[in-house]
Amino acid sequence: MSACVNDAPRVLFVIPGLAEGHSMVFARRQAATLVAQGFRVEMFDLRSRTSLRVLFEEFRRFRRMVRAFRPQVIHAHFGTVTAMFAALGAGRVPLVVTYRGSDLNRLPTERGLRPAASRLLSQLAALRATRIVCVSRQLKSLLWWRRARVTVLPSGVDPEIFRPQPQEATRRELGWPKEERVVLFNAGRDARNKRLDLARNAVEQARRWAPAIRLEVLDGNVAPARVPVLMNAADCLLVTSDAEGSPTVVQEALATNLPVVSVDAGDIAERLEGVACSRMAGRDPHALGRALAEVLSPPRRSDGRRRAEEFSSARIARELGRLYHEVAAERKESWNTSRYWRSRLR
Repeated sequence: MSACVNDAPRVLFVIPGLAEGHSMVFARRQAATLVAQGFRVEMFDLRSRTSLRVLFEEFRRFRRMVRAFRPQVIHAHFGTVTAMFAALGAGRVPLVVTYRGSDLNRLPTERGLRPAASRLLSQLAALRATRIVCVSRQLKSLLWWRRARVTVLPSGVDPEIFRPQPQEATRRELGWPKEERVVLFNAGRDARNKRLDLARNAVEQARRWAPAIRLEVLDGNVAPARVPVLMNAADCLLVTSDAEGSPTVVQEALATNLPVVSVDAGDIAERLEGVACSRMAGRDPHALGRALAEVLSPPRRSDGRRRAEEFSSARIARELGRLYHEVAAERKESWNTSRYWRSRLR
């Protein structure tokens, strides 16, 4: 990566949400890893995606930042309004868009025109993108055009943050009894798509074979630093989502050797292939409950850690770094060609 340190392009991240919250923590960690590898990265936090007044104010602030920072690449870390906002404000700067799941996936629970309009914005923004990143092959297949410009890369996790720790110590830290069997479930801020109802029914079914099971639900307010402790203290991660891209929580579970029971969504089947003490199951309570009981009787750890290099934050940052260099080099070549022909036509 010495070339990156010497001539790394300046990259401006566009991220939905407020900087002081837990929104898009994986993208912020990705930025930190790029900085550690020698890139200059600035963050633009898009404060609203629904208020036209705020969006207009944010657009002016964004253009000021572009003029001051002079990025060689702008990277929008979500589709929908975020990607279109970056596409309209990037000017002549090359644009990279990362699609993460709900920006392209159609959800069975959708109501009204707003979700469809959001997905349309995602598709239109792809027309402006110089390069596109999809976190799974399934998402790439949903693009209407520009698939030849797609690189498939998950968000990635830091294996130094998410690493196996003694369960007894982490349970003592959390105040959990040693004998209970804990199923971790990430509801985030979208319990309806994550199917919390199905998770609860699955755990209820699992209690027929393994009675002492408790469902520990994570919402969007859990501090990121607490998640590795919870994963090492828990016995299993349960995923029941209607749709996913490449859920970071599954990668985090693998890095901590936490067994996973999941429905088929996004790239989860690919991630769990060959991993011990983990199961794929049908999207119904009985099948999921049976899979949970198999994994929890008795509780044991997986060997998912051996797959961690595939999605380590350092590897993902290196791949992004190569992409940024390609984009910046193409822009420079295009600019030099344009300048040559302008001089010839004078």
